[in-house]
Amino acid sequence: MLHRHPFLSVVTLAYLAFVGWVTLTPGSEAPTSSDLVLRVLAKIQRYDELSWLTYDRAEYLANVALFVPVGLFLLLLFGTRLWWLALAAAIIMTSFIETAQRAIPGRFPDQRDIAANTMGAVVGIVLGLVLTFPATLRRWRDEDGWRPSETYARR
Repeated sequence: MLHRHPFLSVVTLAYLAFVGWVTLTPGSEAPTSSDLVLRVLAKIQRYDELSWLTYDRAEYLANVALFVPVGLFLLLLFGTRLWWLALAAAIIMTSFIETAQRAIPGRFPDQRDIAANTMGAVVGIVLGLVLTFPATLRRWRDEDGWRPSETYARR
């Protein structure tokens, strides 16, 4: 798998290192706890339309967004036929992160993070399936001689 897609493998490993840096850094040094994040959020909340965006909601949405590329990259590495393996790997990864956070000062494991990260991975997997669907159709046609129009013509 990794030898067939070397560039994708490098990009995936680099992104996973980024995820590790964001999620496994001690709380006081974490990039998400900076004053800049709090100042930006305070400015956003000044707009009536965005006043609903509290720190907790922004953190939840960030957890979802953080794992969208994880789901997409894992799907592309494993292949569309093994989409379920990409999902399982993402769930295992987020469970490991939340378990490891118990031993990291200033970090607090949260079951909501597992749900948000899994949701992000699912979005990434679905996005990958949609984007690769034309290639999947071509592959089915080339492997089996299957044509979508033939299926509907028989009915």
